Amino acid sequence: MVSISPEAPQSLNAAAPAPLRLVLDGIDRLGRLDGWIGGGCLLALTLLMLCEVATRFLSNFLPFFPPSISIAWEYSSYLMAASFTFGAAMTLRVGGHIRVVLLLKNVPAPVQRALEIFSAAAGFAFMAFLTSAMAKFAWSAFVRGQVSTSSDTPLWFPQAVVTFGMLLLTLQFLARAIQAALGLPLEDHRMKASPVE
Repeated sequence: MVSISPEAPQSLNAAAPAPLRLVLDGIDRLGRLDGWIGGGCLLALTLLMLCEVATRFLSNFLPFFPPSISIAWEYSSYLMAASFTFGAAMTLRVGGHIRVVLLLKNVPAPVQRALEIFSAAAGFAFMAFLTSAMAKFAWSAFVRGQVSTSSDTPLWFPQAVVTFGMLLLTLQFLARAIQAALGLPLEDHRMKASPVE
């Protein structure tokens, strides 16, 4: 029996076949990265809005100060979209998405597993379609050289960022379907933030 040190927690996918375990663990790592990027986008959005408020406040007293940051509202919308898509994969892995579990709690375990497999597969199919459509949208903006009218920002860049967040959620749905089919734990509560006391 192999002992696991506290520094290296055991994988929840340990019961999966070796090649599949590597894939599932890789998706879990990407899910953690997804959460960190989402948090970074949210932090950047907050800082941008605080700078906008400070700029507007200072412009009331200092005539040479600009009345606003010209890109603040545009970039805040990009950051908001990115923070919504990033973080979704990690939220799915920790069981943080809103779900109606009334049916799941009142059916036998085999039916629960079948429902989990079906819902994860449906989520995967929907997100795969959405990710594909968004990738085509970003590629089209890149090919056409579309830029924002207010800041001349190439539109493919924020669209590609959002697409990447969607791709990570798509992969997490795929991993969830596989985990449900193999009877592995569907949620990793170790990823949750510790409660603040």
